Amino acid sequence: MTITRRQFLQTAALTTGGLLLPGVARSDEGGWTRLRAAPAAAMLLDGKPDDPMTAVWAYEGTVPGLPLRFRRGERARIRLQNGLEQPTSIHWHGLRVPNAMDGVAGLTQAAVEPGETFDYEFVVPDSGTYWYHSHNRSWEQVARGLYGTLVVEEENPPAVDHDLTLAIDDWRIADDGQIHEDSFGSMMDLSHAGRMGNWLTVNGKSLAKFNVSAGDRLRLRLLNAANARIFDLDLSPAESTLIALDGQPVTPRRLDGPLKLAPGQRADLIIDLTGEPGSRLVLNAVSGGDPVEAAVFEYDQTEGRDRIAGRPEGALEAPQRPPLDHANMVEQGLLMEGGAMGRMESGRFQGQEMTPRELMSFGKIWTFNGVAGDMSDMHDPLLRVERGRSVAIDMFNDTRFPHAMHLHGHHFQVLEIDREPARHQDWMDTVLMFPGERLKIGFVADNPGKWLFHCHMLEHHAAGMGTWLEVGT
Repeated sequence: MTITRRQFLQTAALTTGGLLLPGVARSDEGGWTRLRAAPAAAMLLDGKPDDPMTAVWAYEGTVPGLPLRFRRGERARIRLQNGLEQPTSIHWHGLRVPNAMDGVAGLTQAAVEPGETFDYEFVVPDSGTYWYHSHNRSWEQVARGLYGTLVVEEENPPAVDHDLTLAIDDWRIADDGQIHEDSFGSMMDLSHAGRMGNWLTVNGKSLAKFNVSAGDRLRLRLLNAANARIFDLDLSPAESTLIALDGQPVTPRRLDGPLKLAPGQRADLIIDLTGEPGSRLVLNAVSGGDPVEAAVFEYDQTEGRDRIAGRPEGALEAPQRPPLDHANMVEQGLLMEGGAMGRMESGRFQGQEMTPRELMSFGKIWTFNGVAGDMSDMHDPLLRVERGRSVAIDMFNDTRFPHAMHLHGHHFQVLEIDREPARHQDWMDTVLMFPGERLKIGFVADNPGKWLFHCHMLEHHAAGMGTWLEVGT
């Protein structure tokens, strides 16, 4: 399903200072931040007089949910209140939190039942761009709107005029303007590319608009919050410098084309606005069809002023982490099989070897090393490893579809691509794998506990693409 070209209308005259960055809202309960998950209504469509509000599930009544903003080393105290009719939990995507706070229902905690609360408390260890989202029935709950942005500020951030977070999402909207509920959990989505939407939003709007001035320098924090869609994000003709991936600093480099973001990934860009007063810069999202205008930066009539001096090289400080011990790495293979048009002959589920047709009767169609994972019946881990050991996971995608592999509780480097050294060995928590591709990732297992490792195409995870690692104490 492609996102078709649409004549997006202006829904709000958002200034750059007002985009979902007000900082953390505190409750009166001893400094706890409340995140109430409950049904709500959002204007996802164009905002015409006859456009309906769309029924969503939301944190604190908005999509995305309450934006969280912390300083590195600050203690986060967040109270989840479940106002839904089904259990839920919250995962802090990309943050190296203690295992009991990771929010994976069925592995690190019990799901929070309707009407109940759960307190998440942890010290925020790393600066960068992150996000939070439901991790129980995430294939449905995230698609209904249960996610939000999370920014951890650096002590010495790069000098910019505007620091903007853009959460990019696609929604499957029916003709009545409501979320297409009948397709949740469909085998077509589970066995193919995942749940693809037909309506694009940025920060919950069908077109995000920003007022800027010639000479401004922007920091754009981009998040792909879609269930399964891969976005190519194009800001040409502006020159974009990548300074971070998944919240982790990279050696700054100019992008030579569109930025590809898989579900769950984030990227921080520095952009110098060199357009003429009265012109516009468009962020186009491309995915299986014509470009769609996702956001527009409209220049005011102010004459261009002096730009911020210098380039952003070396702007971010990398977190301290132990180096990889390449000579003594624990090696583990991971074979991905299954899906439509795949070559999988059988898979193991709940201790039984099954044909693909038998697996499909249980809503499973993908396997890791021959096992279809399920959060209600977690099988043996992919790997058990002593704390502090360096680990290499050699992954082969023997399927017809891409997969966004996400590791909880750690950051990793891509060491090899198709057995050749990776050009950029950046630290990240989510990596996109293409059909027939082999990747080797490496990380130091320094965070004890049981850590989920899964495909962040959320339907793929639901249909078997999930396993876990156990790091000793």
